Amino acid sequence: MSHNELGLFLRARREAVTPAQVGLPGGSRRRTPGLRRSELAMLAGISVEYLARLEQGRGRHPSAQVLGALAEALRLTADERFALMRAEKVTTGDLGLCPGAGTPPARTVRPTMRALLDRLEPTPAVLVNRLTEVLAYTEGYGRLVAPLGLLDVPAPNLARYVFTDRRARTVLVDWEREADVLVSRLKTDSVPEDRFLASFVEELSGAAGAPFTDRWARAALTPESPLSQRVAHPSAGALSLATETLDLPGLDGLHMVVHLPADDATSAALDNLTGRRPGALHAVAG
Repeated sequence: MSHNELGLFLRARREAVTPAQVGLPGGSRRRTPGLRRSELAMLAGISVEYLARLEQGRGRHPSAQVLGALAEALRLTADERFALMRAEKVTTGDLGLCPGAGTPPARTVRPTMRALLDRLEPTPAVLVNRLTEVLAYTEGYGRLVAPLGLLDVPAPNLARYVFTDRRARTVLVDWEREADVLVSRLKTDSVPEDRFLASFVEELSGAAGAPFTDRWARAALTPESPLSQRVAHPSAGALSLATETLDLPGLDGLHMVVHLPADDATSAALDNLTGRRPGALHAVAG
């Protein structure tokens, strides 16, 4: 993991915000649609030189006031503010109660989590740890992903499947975006000294090459947003899924990924896959 996560985060957000979003004129000679460094510095009330040091990893201890001013200037949401603070902690090495270097990823499932998965049937839902290892899932999830090949191995792993299984690029219509999200998730859930993460990164770097290593080098710690996931399913056809990731309490880095039908056609297709009566899974909007 990079030791300049704060700089990566600030630059990524600066380049994603348009002048119009912060009340500045756009102009016609801009090399990037995002903000210039001088514009963000002006909005945050700091010097361009200091912002450059932060983005380049040379200013490692910004005050809470500076971070707050940057968050305001970049119009960050609550989740993005949390990501900004965490990126600063990763850069300074002050990660408090985050999973540490000697803590193995959770591989057991609490009875309450299994009970929750049972109650989510027939919804496709999966429980994964901080290395995206699949720990438990609903029957609905199994019926959805088994034909994709994700469950072919004894210890399935979402990131390993996406980056090393050739079928993933065929069935995941938005493969590039999903790969980005997985790399950000791996970074968000671990710390730089995590030897278990380091071993997994080494494995994926060797097995996947540039599609993984390039993302790992540039990905900032940005929280995962709700996604619309498109799947070219070999038996159910084109599926459009509304996907939510739920972080679970505790220090074991577990989270649950839940897939819901985003339209009526997907709702009917999932009902057929799970063998449920029509309408068992209602389509959700937004």
